[in-house]
Order: sequence, then structure tokens, then C-alpha cells
Amino acid sequence: MTSDVTTLESHAAWVLLAAFAISLAYELWRSTAKAGTSRHDSMRVFITQGIVIYVVGAVVVGLLLAGVAGAAWIGLVTAVGGILVSVFYYNPVVMPERQPELIDWVEDLVFTGLLFVAAALLAYEVLGKSLV
Repeated sequence: MTSDVTTLESHAAWVLLAAFAISLAYELWRSTAKAGTSRHDSMRVFITQGIVIYVVGAVVVGLLLAGVAGAAWIGLVTAVGGILVSVFYYNPVVMPERQPELIDWVEDLVFTGLLFVAAALLAYEVLGKSLV
């Protein structure tokens, strides 16, 4: 039987994996189907800037699933950092430049919402709390 801490870490990892997978698919779509709509929508920008985000996400998910000591803190900092970037940079700067449609807003809300879920799970873990 796994402990609550391991369970919270693994749940947070799967939530982060879903968030980053959705974001990856969305950004690939924006860089191809919507290329040129804004300065953020090109394969060049995706490769030079976006890939770093997904590599970091994959490493954090891997650390959480492996149960590495301190992974919960790393995941929490990553999730909270992503939330702050979303709220204070992506939404006020990038979204208006992209001429957003419904799909853009849905992806943004789902991605940011999943980051909040992961952050809550990881906060419980680092505080030594459980959900039961």
C-alpha cells in the first residue's frame, strides 16, 4: 500500500502531465495552423522557447513519479510559477496578440486550472496533510 504522500505526488504528476500534454498539442497547433497570427505563433518560437517548458515539465513529472526526495517542492514551485506566468504575462500580453477564439480561452483555462489542482495537491503533500 502506498502512503498518502506518494499518492498525492503521483496524482499531481498525472495532473501536470495532462496539463503539459494539452498545452503541447495546443502550441503545436498554434505554431502550424495559426502560424503568423502573432509573434508567438511560429515553429521557430515553439522550438526555441516552447520546448524548454515541456522538457522542464517532463522532468518534474518524472521526479514526482519516481518519488525523488524534494520532488514535491520542485513540482509546487513549477506549478505556482506556471500559474503566475499565466496570470501576469500570458493572459495580459500573449493572449490579446493571438486574437483569441473560444479554443484559445478554453485551453488557457484548462491548463491554468490543472496547474492549480497540481499546486493544491503538492501543497498538501509538503504540509504533511492528506485528503482522507
